[in-house]
Amino acid sequence: MVPVALMPLAIGRAIDAAIQSGLGPQLWTWIAAILTLGLLQALGVGFLEFWSTQLWIQAGVRVQRAVLEHAARLGSVLPRQIRAGDVVAVGSTDVYSIGNLLGCIGRTAGSLVAFIVVATVLVTQSPLLGAVVLVGVPLATLGMAPLFGPLRRRAEAHRDEVGAATSLAADIVSGLRVLRGIGGERRFGDRYAETSQRVRMAGVAAGRTESWLSALELLLPGLVTVGVTWLGARLASSGDITVGELVGFYGASAFLVIPVSIASDTVTTTTEALVSAGRVTTILNLRPALDSPPNPTPLSAGPLGLDDPDTGLHCPPGRLTVITPSGPGDELADRLGRFVETPVLAGGVPLAEADLGEVRRRILVAHNQDVLFSGRLAAEIGLGGSRVDLEEALWATDAKDIVDGLPDGIDERLAERGRQLSGGQRQRLMLARALTMDPDVLLLDDPTSAVDAHTESRIVRRVAALRKGRTTVVISHSPLWAAVADHRTSDQQAKEPTS
Repeated sequence: MVPVALMPLAIGRAIDAAIQSGLGPQLWTWIAAILTLGLLQALGVGFLEFWSTQLWIQAGVRVQRAVLEHAARLGSVLPRQIRAGDVVAVGSTDVYSIGNLLGCIGRTAGSLVAFIVVATVLVTQSPLLGAVVLVGVPLATLGMAPLFGPLRRRAEAHRDEVGAATSLAADIVSGLRVLRGIGGERRFGDRYAETSQRVRMAGVAAGRTESWLSALELLLPGLVTVGVTWLGARLASSGDITVGELVGFYGASAFLVIPVSIASDTVTTTTEALVSAGRVTTILNLRPALDSPPNPTPLSAGPLGLDDPDTGLHCPPGRLTVITPSGPGDELADRLGRFVETPVLAGGVPLAEADLGEVRRRILVAHNQDVLFSGRLAAEIGLGGSRVDLEEALWATDAKDIVDGLPDGIDERLAERGRQLSGGQRQRLMLARALTMDPDVLLLDDPTSAVDAHTESRIVRRVAALRKGRTTVVISHSPLWAAVADHRTSDQQAKEPTS
C-alpha cells in the first residue's frame, strides 16, 4: 500500500524536476524512483494476495474442523439443541465470512500505514493541505458509521433466515421418499418457496444498506479530494506550492479513497464475521449430555462383562449374550453403552466413573437404524480393526455378494446413506462395519431384522465364530441368535420394583 500511496508524490517531484532542469539527472532519478515504486508495488500485491489467501483458507478450515469435531462429540444431543440448518450453514456460509475477515487484515493494516505515511508527507510539504487530509479522511470514514448498526442487524436477520431455509431443505431431502408416499411434495415445496422469499427479502434489506455504504465510500472521500484539489490549486496559483506538488497532492488525495473504501469493507466484513462467529460459538458452547468425570477410573484390560444392577442383566465377559428385550431395543443398547446416564458396570467399574473416550473405544453400540456415509465402500466399511479385516467382516455378514454385484466392487462409491442398496444390504454392510472395529464389547441392536431367515442363519453362525472370546451382546427376539448364544437373558426384571 505504501508504494501506491507514494507514487503520485514521486510523479509530482518528477514533473517539477522536468520543469526546472529538463531531461537532466534529477528527472532520471525520479523516473528510477517511480519504476522502483512500481516494482515494490507489484511484489507487495503478490505477497499480500498470497498471505491473505493463506489466512482466509486457514481460518475457514480451522473453524469448520472445530465445529465438526465438537458436533461429533455432542452426538445425538446436537439435533435436540440446535437446528440442523444452523450446523450446515457454518460450512456453507459462516466459514467464508470468518475467513474473509482474516483475509482483509493485511489490507486494513496496509491502508492505515499508507494513510499515516501520506499524511506525514503532505503535512511536511504543506501544513494546510496536510491538515485538511488528516481531518477530512477520518471524518469521511466516521460519516459512514451510522450505517454499521443497521447493517449488522440486517445481516443477523438474513443469517437466521438462511439457517431456517437450510434446515427446511435438509428435512425435505431426508424425508423425500415419505413425502412422495403421502403426496406432500407440493405442500413442502410451497413452504420452502415461502421460506426462500423470506431469505431473499432479508438479503435485499441487507443489500440496500450495503449499497448506501458503497455510495458513501465514494462520495465522502471524493468531497475531501475535491476540497484538497481546490485548495491546492489556490496555493499553486499563489506560488505557495509548485505544479508538481499540486499534481502530487491531487494524486495522494485521490489515493485516500482506497483506505476509506478498505476501512468500510473491513467494517462490513467484520459485521458479517461477528454474526457468523456468534453462530459458531453457539454451537461450540453446547455441552454434551454426558462427559467424563474429573478423575476417571480406567477399565480393566481384556474382555469386559456388563452388569446392570437396576435390571439384573448380566453379560459375561468373552461370551455371546442374547437379550430378549421387553421394550425398545435401541433404548436398552444406549443404556448398556452409556449413551444415557446409567448405573451399568463394565468389568466391575461403573461406566459413569470411566473416561467417556475409553468407553466409546472399547464398547461399540451398533443400531439397526444407523446410516452409511457417502464415499468409497472400502473406506466407509473397513474402519481398521486390529484383528478383523474387511474380507473377514464381509464373509461373516454374508455380504460378499453385495460387493460382487457392484460395478466397481470394493471401490464402488456409495451414495448418501447408501441409497443404491436395499435395506437388507445396507444392514449387512453396517454390521460388517461394526465388526471391523473389533471392539472389546460389541452391542448389536436387532442386527438382522431386514434379512431373510436363510441369510440370518449364516450370519449368526459366522459372527459367533468370528467374535469367539470377545464380549458380544445381541438385543433381538430372533430364535436364530438365541440358538448360538453362550448366554441368554431378558430385561423383564426392569419392570419389577426394586428396593
